[in-house]
Amino acid sequence: MPRVNTWAGMAPDWRCNVAQRMIWNQTAYFGAGAISVIPDEIAGRGFTKAFVVSDKVLVDTGVTGKVTGLLDESGIAFELYSDVVPNPPIENVLAGVEAFKASGADVLIGIGGGSPQDTCKAIGIIVANPEFSDVRSLEGVAPTKNPSVPIIAVPTTAGTASETTINYVITDVQNRRKFVCVDPHDIPVLAVVDSEMMASAPRSLKVATGLDALTHAIEGYITAGAWELSDLFHLKAIQVIASALKDAADGDEAAMERMALAQYIAGMGYSNVGLGLVHAMAHPLGAFFEAPHGVANGILLAPVMAFNADASGEKYRDIAEAFGVEGAMTMPLDEARKAAVDAVARLTVDLGNPTTITAVGASPEDVQPLAEAAFADVCAGGNPRQASVDQIAELYAALLG
Repeated sequence: MPRVNTWAGMAPDWRCNVAQRMIWNQTAYFGAGAISVIPDEIAGRGFTKAFVVSDKVLVDTGVTGKVTGLLDESGIAFELYSDVVPNPPIENVLAGVEAFKASGADVLIGIGGGSPQDTCKAIGIIVANPEFSDVRSLEGVAPTKNPSVPIIAVPTTAGTASETTINYVITDVQNRRKFVCVDPHDIPVLAVVDSEMMASAPRSLKVATGLDALTHAIEGYITAGAWELSDLFHLKAIQVIASALKDAADGDEAAMERMALAQYIAGMGYSNVGLGLVHAMAHPLGAFFEAPHGVANGILLAPVMAFNADASGEKYRDIAEAFGVEGAMTMPLDEARKAAVDAVARLTVDLGNPTTITAVGASPEDVQPLAEAAFADVCAGGNPRQASVDQIAELYAALLG
């Protein structure tokens, strides 16, 4: 009987006798103004009160209010939990769980980037599976039995694709680490991908989240668990991001809508097949120094691509071609691989993302603990080239400014 591949990073022996499984939202809406469907969806699904999970910046800038205003107009009761912080810690989740229980709500609405979405998922899973209320026990593929409290996910960045993934990331501040939770029970029942909800984000955030989306697409394309169906999503996402990210970061509305779709497409793929060493190395940078996740991915993506080049088969040709490299499909393979790495590195510099880990607070004495944390990260298992602690340390050390 075939074994189901829950996530490539969790199962290094995935190649043998695996039934490939793909999980996506029940329903998703796309396009400018798409949030207008939310009240009807809530009513049609029989929900009576929403628990809205967001952050103070989005509340203060009126972004969260675009959705809560629709709830008010439609007479739908809701309660707002806006204490989410970047790289959400366990304490954020625990406070949210207690607030949800006290609210009497029966549906969650996550409004924000990865931090509110991840917090929302953890809240929904723990409320439905209280035996995991310590939060840490959710790390990896936890054996939860019940689907999350229903979640409506409304992203405000074109990056994480949390609205269509089966994973979320929580920070353990006490132990200076971030941990990944992979759980099919956490996927939102409804995703509403509205580029107008992303328009007011500052350029720096659009750059960081766009590089996060690009990392998802490239890592998902070359990860050990990749296969034909996931390749379709990831290659298309790379093509769109390569052509749209710069313009989207500069405020072009059409490019922003393309980025909103591309990051979702990338999420449809990587959620089901896993990621790799870029994410494994980015998570400790977030846990140790509160480095924004997309910024960390941008620093690491091109160097880790170079490390993985010999294990990438012909796929770097496709990446180079997606970035407009002339002759990518006919040049010698080693040249195509270098061209792909160079194209990603050039985009990172052109966007103004940092290129050293020193820029986010790392110093030489941090290299060894960072490497040990990255080696233990769940995402490392999906990397196409297995890396030792020493090799990871060398990668970090090479990125000291």
